[in-house]
Amino acid sequence: MQSATDTSPSAHLHAHLAGDAQHTHVIKHGSQKTIVWALCLTLGFAAVEVVAGFLSNSLALISDAGHMVTDAAALGLALFAQVIAKRPPSASYSFGFGRGEALAAFVNCIAMLVLVAVIAFEAVRRFSAPETVQGPVVFVVAAIGLTINLLVAWILSRDQGSMNTRAALVNVLGDVLGSIAALVAGAVIHYTGWMQIDPLLSIFVSLLILKSTVSVLRESGHFLMEGVPAQIDYLKVGDNLAAVDGVRSVHDLHVWDMSPGQPALIGHLEIDDLQQWPQVLARVKAMLLEKHGIDHITLQAEQDD
Repeated sequence: MQSATDTSPSAHLHAHLAGDAQHTHVIKHGSQKTIVWALCLTLGFAAVEVVAGFLSNSLALISDAGHMVTDAAALGLALFAQVIAKRPPSASYSFGFGRGEALAAFVNCIAMLVLVAVIAFEAVRRFSAPETVQGPVVFVVAAIGLTINLLVAWILSRDQGSMNTRAALVNVLGDVLGSIAALVAGAVIHYTGWMQIDPLLSIFVSLLILKSTVSVLRESGHFLMEGVPAQIDYLKVGDNLAAVDGVRSVHDLHVWDMSPGQPALIGHLEIDDLQQWPQVLARVKAMLLEKHGIDHITLQAEQDD
């Protein structure tokens, strides 16, 4: 419901009264403190790893440094999205700003795809023309980076209610793999002198990152395209609506997420008797909430002349 202190001209239009859906178009989950801590740790060590990567001439370390910079950008977008998502609806954005999280997650994934392409291109070049890498420096810096990444992943794992935080966590988990790869590369180079291990592991990590990124990209893209929520069977919803006592048929039915985890439904119901609409609507609302977890419902009753 609208805050008692909300005096904007459109406040009464956004208000949810008794019997309306509980969804308020405002995302209240998500800890900004969690994101801030993760952002500071990631950005701080990214600077260290960038310098160490160029000094040691390690593609694996540079790749991991670039990934951490991308992680920092992802976390910054996650923080921005959480702040935006908590804003109440306005006269210009009547649905609120909940989609800001999915939009930020989508942008993060696109950035990750670009990074993967750059790393893969450079790795292929270095594999055919190996460059000297300082193994011990790579090993020490990668070990520190692995510790930082595990700490950041633990911090983010405590806030899994947000799609955007999950997207940021995917990036960080990919960075954990990057640190492990750099760690292995440093050890192999130091003890065997085989320089090709550096670009080889960079490609391997890029493929792992690509797999995770595509998953989040698909989820955020589905949400932005107003797809039917994964946990809801659209055809089953239609069958259940048609089976409600007093309903003859269903058409123009749409189901989507207003904001992550908040499904909504609109549609037209042809009923036997318009005089019985209040009773039919009560049965429909009870069924949708019980069987499908949908309480944000807008239905139009119709009668075949």
